[in-house]
Amino acid sequence: MRLRDRFARFMYGRNGADQLGQAESFAILALVIIGMFFGRLPVVRTVIYLIVLVGFIHMYFRMFSKNIAKRQQENQWFCNLRYQFAIDRNKRKVRREQRKIYSFFKCPMCHQKVRVPKGRGKVCITCPKCRQEFVRKA
Repeated sequence: MRLRDRFARFMYGRNGADQLGQAESFAILALVIIGMFFGRLPVVRTVIYLIVLVGFIHMYFRMFSKNIAKRQQENQWFCNLRYQFAIDRNKRKVRREQRKIYSFFKCPMCHQKVRVPKGRGKVCITCPKCRQEFVRKA
């Protein structure tokens, strides 16, 4: 039996590598590279390498775990978090692009963000969510 087949047989019923594991491995690699630059500061380097060691242990624990449901739940939490960051980043990007044309205000009642064209002077704004009216200079 080939080594590849033995490893596949060993990994059967285990979690394996997922998105959270990949992100952990990239973070560990980044910490190792940062640790190399702090070679002259032994305390900082030691702390970084201890974090790297704990990260390796956690990564391999998740990879070889047979509690697949729990590991999938952790991975789903990570994917949701990453998705939320992507959505927020895209919202900030769109808002930054629209800043030249529009002013943005928050409703004093429900804190809904409202977009108003710039250069209109004082404007009476009606919140689309709660119908609260407020006056702002656009």
